[in-house]
Amino acid sequence: MDFLEAALIVLREESPAALHWTVIQDLALKRGYLDPFAQRDIRRNLLAALATATRDGRVTKTSKGVYALPPPGTGLA
Repeated sequence: MDFLEAALIVLREESPAALHWTVIQDLALKRGYLDPFAQRDIRRNLLAALATATRDGRVTKTSKGVYALPPPGTGLA
């Protein structure tokens, strides 16, 4: 599973809560969506995926390091 897909799944599962990227990372690792032995640079790649998703409108950045899915009907998520 790629980093963006893992982040979106975690955000959907925890919706409507906004989550800090560290919580998204922790949940993705605990739930097996990301594998630190098979994927390199988890932190860097997850942050890059969240930045891209923010620019694309798939997620919204609610405060520093905190992300959520956009309200229904307003984004691509």
